[in-house]
Amino acid sequence: MTRRTDWPGSECDTSSAAGDAENRNGREGRESSGGPASSRAEPGPPRTPEEQARAICLRLLTGNPRTRKQLGDALHQRGIPEEAAEEVLSRFEDVGLIDDAAFADAWVESRHRGRGLARRALARELRTKGVDSGLIEVAVGRLDADQEESTARELVDRKLRTTRGLDREKRLRRLAGMLARKGYPEGLALRVVRRALEEEGEDPELLERHLPDD
Repeated sequence: MTRRTDWPGSECDTSSAAGDAENRNGREGRESSGGPASSRAEPGPPRTPEEQARAICLRLLTGNPRTRKQLGDALHQRGIPEEAAEEVLSRFEDVGLIDDAAFADAWVESRHRGRGLARRALARELRTKGVDSGLIEVAVGRLDADQEESTARELVDRKLRTTRGLDREKRLRRLAGMLARKGYPEGLALRVVRRALEEEGEDPELLERHLPDD
């Protein structure tokens, strides 16, 4: 005679196990299809305006230094409330992540060495970036008149070769105009150009017709 091996409640246990398996399969299916279970892995509630502002500023500062005004304009364009923006910008200034004075000094050093810009052009650029006028004055004041004139002469020397073959008046206009675009005062530009052309062999008396004395 065959003995039954069913245990009390075994039928219930089997159906329960099947249900558990079905539930697991269902959850796995929902997770793979992007259902409710997968949503638990997604980010939480939207960040606060301050958190968004910090993230924007840090991202922008990663590439290049920025002035407070540049960062403030970026936050405004991205819809950050003014109060939140000011709080974050002030905090960044406190910890040294925003330093308009250091920015101005570095800008003057880089643009004068790299592009040969004069104090007037450098000041104009810094104003467009929102640097305070007092900070601009200090930064451009680090370039003295002798250094500015020396740089102007280097620029003219590099350009002289490309103007050879032109008539005297065109050479004068082209060289002086190049210095003017870089922010050099007219008197300084004319003096430097006249001296360079005289050293190249131009007749000083003929130059006087186009380049007045200081």
